[in-house]
Parts: sequence; C-alpha cells; structure tokens
Amino acid sequence: MNDNIDRKHLDIVHDEQAKRFETSINGHTGYISYQERDGKLVYDHTIVPQELGGRGVGSGLVKHALDYAREQDKKVVPQCSFVASYISKHPEYQDLV
Repeated sequence: MNDNIDRKHLDIVHDEQAKRFETSINGHTGYISYQERDGKLVYDHTIVPQELGGRGVGSGLVKHALDYAREQDKKVVPQCSFVASYISKHPEYQDLV
C-alpha cells in the first residue's frame, strides 16, 4: 500500500478564526498557522503530527498557503523554517517574500 498522500487531493480548510489552514487525515490534523502584520501574511508554524510525517502533508499545506497569499495579492514572511525551506526549493514562490 502506498502511504504517500496525493497533495493535489489534500482536503485543506481555511479556519479564518484560528488563522490557519488545516487538513485532517485518519483523525490527525496538520496545519500551518499565520498572523497578519503590515498587510503581509506571517507564516509562523507548520505542524504535522508524527502519524502523518513524511507523506507530503507539510509541503501540501505550505503550497496551499502560498497559493492563497498569491490569490490575495499578499506578501509572505516565512517565519517558520519549513516555509522558508519550501520557498527556497520552489523559486516560483520567491516573489512572495
């Protein structure tokens, strides 16, 4: 059985009150949280439970969050090292920083 999760089919929900994008798989929830500061989105934490680790969940969440920033015409502050690393590996998002 392939344990990888198809990132294109991650069911990601934007919880605007909690200021985070989240996905739940098999009862475990991973999320990326943000703050809004000076018109920018500060992505501060990417949390993926150990049970979901290594399956592309974190990358899927970050990609979703960066696409959201682009749609909203917002710049991004990658305070979380996972987000910063993702942006450095995906040059198509570097214009958001």
